[in-house]
Amino acid sequence: MIVLENLTKIFRVHGQLKVVADNFNMVFPTGVSVALLGRNGAGKSTLLQMIAGTQDPTSGRIWSTGTISWPVGFAGSFHPELSGAQNVRFIARIYGVEADELSEFVEGFAGLGEHYHLPLRTYSSGMRSRLAFGASMGIAFDTYLVDEVTSVGDASFRAKAERVFLDRLNRSGAIFVSHSMEMVRRLCTAAVVLENGKGVYYDDVNQAIRHHNWNLRKSA
Repeated sequence: MIVLENLTKIFRVHGQLKVVADNFNMVFPTGVSVALLGRNGAGKSTLLQMIAGTQDPTSGRIWSTGTISWPVGFAGSFHPELSGAQNVRFIARIYGVEADELSEFVEGFAGLGEHYHLPLRTYSSGMRSRLAFGASMGIAFDTYLVDEVTSVGDASFRAKAERVFLDRLNRSGAIFVSHSMEMVRRLCTAAVVLENGKGVYYDDVNQAIRHHNWNLRKSA
């Protein structure tokens, strides 16, 4: 499980304070796929980054009893002078998994061809995302952090990515950000609605979507 304790995050924007998390106390259960719902700017990606550890809270803390992925598809930590294969092998060493096995999985999944063995600086943004998504899916995490899982690559690759992700959800949980309510219903069994620095946890996804839609209508 992942636990948020008195979690607060405040930004200063154009001289004004913006509270995106106001003293959150929340538990994300083990093995459950939870959607983060909210309007643009409600704090979905910020909360995901705090759980990943790539952004610090203003106060409070986050702790977990299991392993948590980096945000799936995020390629910002790759070294541009190393090849895709070398970056994947480096990740394998960091996470303590078998390097040959992970590299073989990513090479087959990402479909980069000869580019897999070329420096990352030669990659397009889409190729970087495919490499990062493959590396994420090749490691068995207890919880996957996902920001728009099907936004990577063409339609064929997006379909393959979703199939692999669904397979991982048979054994793991996820915290999932998407603007597609159809995808939220398909992939998630619970949801958190974020609004004005508050978060409400729902065990019923459809109830959460109704709350989220009401927030959208009242702000229109």
